[in-house]
Amino acid sequence: MMRVLGSNELVEDVFANDLCIGCGACVNLCPYYKNHKGKTTRLFACDLNEGRCYAFCPKTEVDMDELSKRIWGLPYDGGPIGNYRQVLSARAGEEMHQGSFQAGGTVSSLITFALKVDIIDAAALTDREGTTPVPRLVTNWEDVVTCASTKFMASPTLAALNTGIDKGFTSLGVVGTPCQMTAAAQMRTNPMQKSDFADPIALTVGLFCNWSLDARQLTTLLSVKCNISKIRGMNIPPPPADMLILQTDDGRIDIPLSEVKPLIPHTCFICPDMTSEWSDVSVGMFEGRPGWNTLIVRSEEGANLIEKACESGYLQTEKIPEKYLSNLCKAAGEKKARTLRMLVRRDLVNTEGKQCSAVRMPSNVVNKILNR
Repeated sequence: MMRVLGSNELVEDVFANDLCIGCGACVNLCPYYKNHKGKTTRLFACDLNEGRCYAFCPKTEVDMDELSKRIWGLPYDGGPIGNYRQVLSARAGEEMHQGSFQAGGTVSSLITFALKVDIIDAAALTDREGTTPVPRLVTNWEDVVTCASTKFMASPTLAALNTGIDKGFTSLGVVGTPCQMTAAAQMRTNPMQKSDFADPIALTVGLFCNWSLDARQLTTLLSVKCNISKIRGMNIPPPPADMLILQTDDGRIDIPLSEVKPLIPHTCFICPDMTSEWSDVSVGMFEGRPGWNTLIVRSEEGANLIEKACESGYLQTEKIPEKYLSNLCKAAGEKKARTLRMLVRRDLVNTEGKQCSAVRMPSNVVNKILNR
């Protein structure tokens, strides 16, 4: 069974050890946790021995084997991109109204379609206030495109999911990064063992992510480079570009990644997941094919959504080249191995005794990943 402790242990094991990524899973559950410009903090002490804040956190006591059995009905095998049915290339279809899409617009198309045909009744998305990413609960399909584009910064998106649950929505969609999909998966498994539990999440769309950036530090850096009020978009092209590219009212600005990577939170280096393997579908860039995305179809719900969206003209898909899938698995596998070495070095995997683990997984899987 997944081990669930309380707020004090969350502060001690996650906040005090600089493991919090600011995903928002603990925000808007109670008045005690708040997020400001990417920083999550606890305002008041809490004496609960078990709490949702701890149970949902993607940085403590994540039992990969138990999570896999509950989500997929299969033991965790440490595969590079997780459980999946098929991998496709995808882009927005002709019925999708246009917006400032990043790459192929697949995420915006799926959420727009899901809202329009009532597969979901609201969606937890990431919007922006200036350069700062903020959570937003969207109920109107026409508003989805206003949240399009990649932010490249850690965001408390799951705070909007918690708000939606509090407001009584019962078929929520959520778009997020691997750590956020891990938290959402834990929410869906009823970790508090409530007898009246009903899963409020109907759709999870995960994003590919190697790392994110600290919102406050990035804003400081960008303020030196330009007038941040004039930034309209940002992008990190695939190698060999090695640049963060800003699109501003005054033109394009290139910032070397050597200036950006020091802003990666340390906790990103203990995340083993590159492709959001706990989501219904996962979406990332299609390197070498501008205007298209990579789409991993994982669950039955995800497969049904893709089929209906294609039939309705909201999505276009094609078979993905085998070589590209091989390269994707190689990159994701390397991240898993790199992360696991860090977890072992920091004594954060399968930890026994007083200190809590960040991750738990079968020892044979640990050895398989490290020796892959």
